[in-house]
Amino acid sequence: MPGVLPEIVDLKGNPLGPNREGYLIIRQPWPGMLRGIWGDDERYKETYWSRFPGRYFAGDGAKRDQDGDIWLLGRVDDVMNISGHRISTTEVEHALVSHPSVAEAAVVGASDATTGQAIVAFVTVKGAGTPEAPDGEAFVAELRDHVAHEIGPIAKPRQIMLTPELPKTRSGKIMRRLLRDVAEHRDLGDVTTLLDPTVVNAIKDRMADGAEDAE
Repeated sequence: MPGVLPEIVDLKGNPLGPNREGYLIIRQPWPGMLRGIWGDDERYKETYWSRFPGRYFAGDGAKRDQDGDIWLLGRVDDVMNISGHRISTTEVEHALVSHPSVAEAAVVGASDATTGQAIVAFVTVKGAGTPEAPDGEAFVAELRDHVAHEIGPIAKPRQIMLTPELPKTRSGKIMRRLLRDVAEHRDLGDVTTLLDPTVVNAIKDRMADGAEDAE
């Protein structure tokens, strides 16, 4: 729209190139924008202008494709409470995909007796299924340390599951609801909207195998 200057940025507000997932911001005020919250100017500034100072941020994740079109990826205010710290699932996802070997990541919160909630990440690596693709406990530890470096030690995932694919709808949206069911060891809900329903069952089986190995 005329006068609207959108941009996709990373956690630090740096612009991202095509097909990089990040935060959708508007670089400057535009005609018809929200101008305030009735009776609470401070809340308006804190909500929309504080995350990236001087730029408007309504709380949406997005990416720009090769054609320049912007794809909304969902809200980034899906937060987990880890030992009293509020951590966005999207922040952890962005930290994971900033690792050069990671193609995609989906993060969910799972119940934890010690911390209240724990971070569980599902990661697809570049070249998955090939001999060159990174794998194993050492690589998982490397990813956990990478998240700690990008965000802080409190954001280290309790568990990282490496999987060849993530469960997606036919429109390409990752079904995090099903991944939460997997992380909580619940029965899976409706999977009829999935592009490939076998993917989430394979992830569930791998997680069950990992739990048995841990015991």
